[in-house]
Parts: sequence; structure tokens; C-alpha cells
Amino acid sequence: MSGGAVQAIQLFAALSILILLHEFGHFFFARLFKTRVEKFYLFFDFLFPFPGLLNFSLFKKKKGDTEYGLGWFPLGGYVKIAGMVDESMDTEAMKQPPQPWEYRSKKAWQRLFIMLGGIIMNVIVAIGIYALIFGVWGEEYLPVKNATNGIAVDSIGQSIGFKSGDKVVALDGKPVERFNKITYGIVFDGVKTVQVMRDGQQVDVKIPEGTIRKILKGQKSFIAPRMPLVISEVDKASEAGKMGLQEGDSIIALNGQPIKYNDEYEVLKHSFVAGQSVTMTLVRKGVIVNATGVLPANKLFGFVRESDASKYYQYEKINYNAFTAVGRGFTYTFEQVANYWQQLKMIFTSKEVKASESVGGIVSFGKMFSPVFDWQDFLMLTAFVSIILAVMNLLPVPGLDGGYVIFLLFEMITGRQVSEKVMERATTVGLVLLLALMVYANGLDIFRLFSK
Repeated sequence: MSGGAVQAIQLFAALSILILLHEFGHFFFARLFKTRVEKFYLFFDFLFPFPGLLNFSLFKKKKGDTEYGLGWFPLGGYVKIAGMVDESMDTEAMKQPPQPWEYRSKKAWQRLFIMLGGIIMNVIVAIGIYALIFGVWGEEYLPVKNATNGIAVDSIGQSIGFKSGDKVVALDGKPVERFNKITYGIVFDGVKTVQVMRDGQQVDVKIPEGTIRKILKGQKSFIAPRMPLVISEVDKASEAGKMGLQEGDSIIALNGQPIKYNDEYEVLKHSFVAGQSVTMTLVRKGVIVNATGVLPANKLFGFVRESDASKYYQYEKINYNAFTAVGRGFTYTFEQVANYWQQLKMIFTSKEVKASESVGGIVSFGKMFSPVFDWQDFLMLTAFVSIILAVMNLLPVPGLDGGYVIFLLFEMITGRQVSEKVMERATTVGLVLLLALMVYANGLDIFRLFSK
């Protein structure tokens, strides 16, 4: 199975589970307050957001007052709550006198919980998944002090002012403990200077304007622990295979010029000319070996370099029991909520972040998942997607849960209920906006695919 297919299956599974649980949150509070739920659907049984178009379901079954079903349009889901203006836009039912079992007959605080039910459920799901992850796998991170060979930087890092071999000690003068917090601090916390040790001296690296945009456009980490040059995989049909290179070989020189790290190899390799004879000096099981070949036209010999920093640097691991795992799941969830909110806010407030480069649709979502399935990675990303759904649904846009919450808060503060006509018009406008955003985001994905 191809990597793209694995990503697509993971995306479909994660979204299906999370949408189902989100809608169950609304369903739970509706039934808790004795409100009738007419439909509970995973996916839409119409062409969203047009409730009158292509109305059919793949499966449906009536149980009690509720029709449970599987729609054909796989980008969402909904519960149709009696006496409420929602995605179904059933305005005819709203013309009838209110009934005791309807949403509009319930107290404002009860309606508020019904509307927040999906968001609450998404947060609970994220806490539960993170708690499971921390309970089973614990939490690992690389302390900055343990990256004893310093950092390796790409062209973006070099343009900022970093050099491979620098040892990061602080961000804006504040000591940094975890290696992964370096990039986060620069992008999301607005760090202005990074203090590094370079050739035995402390140096301030000033972060120039435009750095955030460069990092985000790079789509990979511009800074990483500096890694020794060790071969982890060899393509037998490539030049590396012909040269007899083997997994576990350490490359210590090219044409007699000594090298030790991956970044030094890149610089030296690109100083050679395609077609040039190259002799690699290797350490293989403690023995020095020479291997000679020709530098290919694309300057790729055909081997993969070891990238797992945990094999060379000591990671800190925190183990959790069942109780502490839940506590860490709770705190980590709200750390991620704050992180995602910061990312979302930057689209509108940062001069360096462009929506056309940061917004994506279903393809971008799929690419977040690993092309090789791993339970821990899948669960981590599923929990984060649950947070995304919670935050996005809380936005004050009519048609989303947050839009209804705004109207309810207005009612609770002023004592005046927003008219059903206003609700209908606001929901129509909101659904049009959501459609436009959907078209825009997925259109960007298509443009990116064909512009490569």
C-alpha cells in the first residue's frame, strides 16, 4: 500500500471517529435535558451546505424519536435537534408552536450546554487520547544540554545567523530546556534573540524580520541536533550499492578530506563535480574501509543517513501511572489548545504569515499523517485534530457551534432572545461563508499539487 493511501485511510478514520464523537456530545446534552433529537448522522445526507440538494443516505435506521444514519457527503456530520435552526434549515418546523421537547423551549443555560456539547466532547477525547499515550509510552524529549554536538542548520538557519555546531543556551535570555522549544519559541513566542555558544564564546543571534515566513514555508525543521554521518539504509541498485556501502557504516572522509557530521558531508559533497571519482573512507565495525565510486548527476549516492537523534543523544523520559497520565493528558491538551489558537491567530495578526501559504484543505490534512502507520503517531495526531475541531467550532461564525453560543450569551446577558428570523438569516450567511472557505482551502491544495 502506498504512503498516500496510508495517509488517506488514517485521515478518514480519525475524522470519522472525531465527527461521530463531536455529534454525540450535542446528542448527549440534548437527551440529558429531554430534548428530542430527530437525526444523528455521520456525514451529510445532502450536498453541504445545501440541505435541499441530493438528499439521500447510505444507511439509516429509526430508533425511538431519532433516525440514525450514514450520509454520502463525507465532510462532517450533524444532529438535527427539534426546534432549532441548524444545517438542515428546516424552517417549516419552526413555524409551528414550540413544544416542551424542543430546543427552543429549553432554558438558555441548557441550550448553551447543548451547543457546547460537541466542543466539550472533542476536548475530553483529546485528554483521553493524550492520557492513553502518556500512560503507555510515557513522554520523551531531548534536553538542549544533551545535544552535545550542537545544532545542524539548513540554508534557512544560516540566513538567520545560526551556524552548524552552535549550542543553544537561551531564548531572549531565558534558559531553554527542551530542544523542540527552540523553533516553537522563534515562531510562536516572538523570540528576538537566541543565545548560543560558538567556539567557546556566547553569541547573540538576532532573529531578523521575515524569519517566521521562511520557517513556515520551509515545511521542515530548520534546526536539528547535529548528527554523526552514519548510513542507515542503502539502495542496492544505486551507486552506493555498487560501492559496497553497508548499513551502519560511518563516513569519516571524502577524497581524503575529513568529515564527521551530516551537514559537513552536504557542504563537501556539493563542492565536487558530477561524474567525479569519489573515495569514501568508512568505519565499518571498527575497521577503516575505503570505497570508490562516481558522483551521480543528481549528487545522490543512494543511501539514507541516520536521523534518529535518540541513538546518539540521551533523551529524558517521564513515565506516568494511570493517575498522573490523566493529569498530564489534561495539562497537555490545554497546552495544545493554546498552541493551535496561537497558530490560528497568526494568520490574521502576523505580517509574516499569509493565508494562501498557511491554509489548506483535505489534502493538507491528510499530509499531516505519517505515510507509515504507527499507533503512537496516529493517536497523537488524532488528539490534535480533535483540538482543531474544538477550536474551529468555537469560532463565532453562524453555522458553527460558536455562532450559536454568541447568540445564547447575548440572550443570557440581555434577557432578550434573538428572533428565529435573524437566526435563519445568520445561519444562511454562515453556511455560505463556510462553503467559500471550504472551496478556497481545497482550491489552494489543488493549486499546490499542480504547481509543483
